Amino acid sequence: MFDGPDLDAAERRVDEWQAGFEQRAAEARELATRLAALSASARSADGHIRVTVGATGTLTGLELDEEIRRRPAAETARQILATLAAAQTELTARATEATAETVGADSETGKAVIASFARRQP
Repeated sequence: MFDGPDLDAAERRVDEWQAGFEQRAAEARELATRLAALSASARSADGHIRVTVGATGTLTGLELDEEIRRRPAAETARQILATLAAAQTELTARATEATAETVGADSETGKAVIASFARRQP
């Protein structure tokens, strides 16, 4: 069935397939590590609010300047939510960059990862 040149060619194809698979697996591991370590912060336009989000986009830090006490609570709440959205947008940008640098933004994996982060945005 396989002899000489045909067997050699088949072995080369298997070796190339295995090397490609191992490379993609290494890229996926690198991406997972980078995504798990992501965080992003944003500041309100007036600088009185700073929000930090972790890798999942959830709030991990909130800093309010003392000046914030002079404002109505509803205004403060709106600014916190707007600043949170800005931090989540930055997180998506960082995730997109990490994805492009590892598995490629146009790969099926890359598209799925980027879409996952985009869906989490408000």
